[in-house]
Amino acid sequence: MVVLGSAVPVPLAESSASVVVLPVEGKTLSLVSPQELLRQDSSAYLEERGAGGGQADLVLRGGSFEQALVLLNGFRIDDSQTAHHNLDLPIPLDAMDSIEVLHGAGSTLHGEDALSGVVDFLTAAPAANSLRLRSGFGSFETNEESLLAILARKQWSSRLTANRNFSTGFMPDRDYSNQDASSESWVSSRLGISDLLFAASDRSFGANRFYGPYNSWERTKGWFASGRQELGSRTVAAFGYRRHTDEFVLLRNAPAVYENNHIDGSWQASLRHTLPVANFSVLLLGMEADGDSIRSNNLGLHARNRGAGYVDLDLRPSKSRWKLSAGLREELFSGGLQSALAPHLAGSVRLSDNFKLRASSGYGFRLPTYTDLYYSDPATIGNPNLKPESAWSGEAGVDWATSSRLSLSATGFYSRQHDTIDYLRAASLPNSLLPASCVVNKWCAANLSGLHFAGAEATATWVPASGQKVQLAWTGLIGAQPTLNGLQSEYALNYPAENLRATWMATLKHSITVTNSVALTQPYQQPGNPPWNDAPYPVWNASVTRDAGKLRPYLRFTNLSNTGYQEINGVAMQGRSITGGVSLCLGR
Repeated sequence: MVVLGSAVPVPLAESSASVVVLPVEGKTLSLVSPQELLRQDSSAYLEERGAGGGQADLVLRGGSFEQALVLLNGFRIDDSQTAHHNLDLPIPLDAMDSIEVLHGAGSTLHGEDALSGVVDFLTAAPAANSLRLRSGFGSFETNEESLLAILARKQWSSRLTANRNFSTGFMPDRDYSNQDASSESWVSSRLGISDLLFAASDRSFGANRFYGPYNSWERTKGWFASGRQELGSRTVAAFGYRRHTDEFVLLRNAPAVYENNHIDGSWQASLRHTLPVANFSVLLLGMEADGDSIRSNNLGLHARNRGAGYVDLDLRPSKSRWKLSAGLREELFSGGLQSALAPHLAGSVRLSDNFKLRASSGYGFRLPTYTDLYYSDPATIGNPNLKPESAWSGEAGVDWATSSRLSLSATGFYSRQHDTIDYLRAASLPNSLLPASCVVNKWCAANLSGLHFAGAEATATWVPASGQKVQLAWTGLIGAQPTLNGLQSEYALNYPAENLRATWMATLKHSITVTNSVALTQPYQQPGNPPWNDAPYPVWNASVTRDAGKLRPYLRFTNLSNTGYQEINGVAMQGRSITGGVSLCLGR
């Protein structure tokens, strides 16, 4: 069942949108972070700034890292200070049940920031008591520990998780320390299910060349609380609050030279009601309100609020082979009475039980972050006159289950952006695309017009024998943009022109699972700029785990090919490393 791109949960095979579901269960020992699981989706490009599950940017279908909305159980996690913190997740991997990825615009049901797609990290109520303790160590003095404790009863259940991993780093000023914990409880009553979640994180890391040629250091801390209450079988009310702090030192060996301290908070509330329509169809009515604020020595003191109402009609006539959904959202922003209207249309038809055609189109929009508007440091200048950005996108695809062992999926897509927010750098000024406040050789925030992408994605899943699965996923992108007149783009044109993912997983005797994953990526090369990763680069990861019994050993091999590469220009990625350990499991 999937929840993204649909008014109500539907089986994945019945979704009219392009959605990828990535189960977490049974894979926690083979992964260091949720980001690693996202890499199985070839349309999701991770721009990591290091190892261990620290800071990473997410690019979906060529959109910038700011154009992908990140959710936790449907709650917004996107950071109002800067989208570099969107994947600063407050809960450990052990607390997650699955990750769902919606490709394409999703603002109708999910609001702003969903221009190129939506990622939802989902938890689920446990069914049995369990206690798991894990400890491991590896290359570059890596050390990791985790705790998972579950109590499950007939009317309620609770899960407690905690995780820590740290390393001295594979090069100077690339050390890191990540800590996070969460507590979630579910209670069943006459009203319905109550779900309460509390989570917190603390991450510090050497930021060598993360934002320029500096030996920087950064620390982020955050906490998140949410509550969801069913009010009968058709109505759900929810409220969430997120607080996040960011301490940034430009020169680690001389912190007094330049330092930033940001504190931002956000709240969100929603009410959804579904009305059954004849022949198994559903009408969804929703209202949302949210707001964010920031207090910063660099960005100043700011706050803004939003309110939205939306409707989505999901037509699923019984005994028919076609399905159609149409939705509309109106979102209002504080300050200047700005608003955005976001429509959505999707449909599918089954030509046979195993062959489905689908198509969808939609609109996405995003307000600038506070960093986009007000930031200033020796390398970057914000722009308080930035316009909101938006995008229209459309796609058409086919899903074909040729047999019980082989399934194929292919999608062609197109998106056209308006007033794209990017950072541009010029060797000489003035330039008509840059604001008058821009300085030579500094990254300056500006709006670009005319940027659009066309591409295709395809996935083949093959089960050659019992206990084995092979998956091949590929995404190709062609981008077009206006003439930049000698300017260099920092983010909008940093996307993979080709992205190939091949994964093989086999379960052997004694519940031993072997996983091999090979990625081959070719980033887009901006004309006139020094090439980086100018040839497709391979990255090979592997793991061996035992997923049954009280003692469950594991080994993870990262970048076995020892490839030297960069996912962000100038930021070197870690070479070959090995991490191993054991998990003690009591109960299920």
